[in-house]
Amino acid sequence: MPTQRDLSIAEFCCEMPKIELHAHINGSISETTMKKLLKKKNREGDKLSFQKDQIATLDDCFHMFKLIHQVSDDTEAAYTITYDVIHEFAAENVKYLELRSTPREVKATGMTKLGYVEAVIKAIQDCNDLDIIVKFILAVDRRNGVDVAKETVELAAKYKTLSNGIVIGVDLSGDPTVGDARDYIPVFEQAKQAGLKLALHLAEVPNIEETLAMLKLPPNRIGHGTCLLPDVGGSDELKDYVYTHKIPLELCLTSNVIGQTVPNFDNHHFSNWYKRNHPCVICTDDKGVFNTTLSEEYQIAAKTFNLSVDKIWQLSFGSIDHIFAEEDIKEQLRLKFLQFRPL
Repeated sequence: MPTQRDLSIAEFCCEMPKIELHAHINGSISETTMKKLLKKKNREGDKLSFQKDQIATLDDCFHMFKLIHQVSDDTEAAYTITYDVIHEFAAENVKYLELRSTPREVKATGMTKLGYVEAVIKAIQDCNDLDIIVKFILAVDRRNGVDVAKETVELAAKYKTLSNGIVIGVDLSGDPTVGDARDYIPVFEQAKQAGLKLALHLAEVPNIEETLAMLKLPPNRIGHGTCLLPDVGGSDELKDYVYTHKIPLELCLTSNVIGQTVPNFDNHHFSNWYKRNHPCVICTDDKGVFNTTLSEEYQIAAKTFNLSVDKIWQLSFGSIDHIFAEEDIKEQLRLKFLQFRPL
């Protein structure tokens, strides 16, 4: 077992077993995979990712996703991306991974939503030889309307059984400035009735009324939660509701800083929630687009908030409580993580 004298913080974060709960499949594409796909599409030369010291707007981020969508428009590409992303997370000692993506239909290539979902599931199944457990969350894009959302939830409910437990939940994602999330409440209630977990992007931009209504579902986890606190466009009611109900937060430091939803790492809302002993999970969001890794995100948290290796390990170990898998998988992970506890 490692001791604090054996490993630097950076080394410890790399070697430590980790949990990733907020990773968009397409946004997680590495430069290597992206170049491979661009070459197939004769699109070499496009900008592939943001640098850590670069400022980007939400519009910039969604433009990058449009490029990614152009090269991931068939089932072969969907399979390749998923397969490569899993291998990359496994290589940095991620032991449990929940991937998320919106089912896509592309008439020009013949890819259907069902075909997309099956390609992702097949890639996950084909990674069974790796030391990583992978689950799949189907994402509802708030830009696409309620009818499409219903289709997504129905697909998730269907494959919850057919995938032998790989499909475990649904997400609400997409441009937070488009539409009203409250329109989707009946759809998410339907998902809950089907036994699906809810991991919802909430409070990415200030919207107190919408956020409060969605919190009352309630979600099993919150993605980002950037604008929950009163001083950043939230309210005491939002803060108290999340805190009282202990709804875990999926926090993505680099993503938020590059996307300018927080001004810098020092002012990231992780600090507020962590100091209150609220359930927090460090995540990457889009490791390819934002040119990061989960190990680097832990390093940033350690450096910015002065966390010891023991605190970092506890943060990673505590993430196990918030995965959507069954209790037996949680126990397996706890045993594995305990072997790496710093002395």
